[in-house]
Amino acid sequence: MSWFEVRIHGRGGQGAVTAAELLSVAAFRDGQEAQAFPSFGSERMGAPVVSFCRIADGPIRLREPVTSPHAVVVIDATLLHQVELFAGLAPDGYVLINSSRSVNELGIAELNAGPLARRIVSLDATELARRHTGRPLPNVCLLGAFAALTGAVTLPSIEAAVRDRFGRAVADANVDAARAAYNAVLEVADA
Repeated sequence: MSWFEVRIHGRGGQGAVTAAELLSVAAFRDGQEAQAFPSFGSERMGAPVVSFCRIADGPIRLREPVTSPHAVVVIDATLLHQVELFAGLAPDGYVLINSSRSVNELGIAELNAGPLARRIVSLDATELARRHTGRPLPNVCLLGAFAALTGAVTLPSIEAAVRDRFGRAVADANVDAARAAYNAVLEVADA
């Protein structure tokens, strides 16, 4: 069976748990099996939060945290030098970081070498979210970017998951933000 495991790092209130749930719904819509679950330390706004998503082409019986992710999504770049974000990351994995700064400016240039060189993206998803939704919640933007970067799920499935979860006005704005992030990552890949 083929697996794709994702670890999402953020802070309480930034939507890391919702992102994992939406990603799992998108995977189901794409005809795959999926599971999503969070891991909390202290349950308070602003505390580090990790959520996980497993995507597979068959039943998933494993029920433990993702320790060897194929992709790491970082919602809050202030966690970069505070938490072991990239522990266990597959050598040919993917890294998606919400930041207006480049990978080199973030102080993680060592990741931008070898197999990861074309698989690490820094994207200002907070600004995209603010522009499209009026709120600085980047989680759905990052899912659009994730779809473009990895191909693990499709953008239409992300859009459908968002529409299933939120009311029309909120969903429409978030879908626009996810599309903008998707296109931004494709532009980087083509450069």
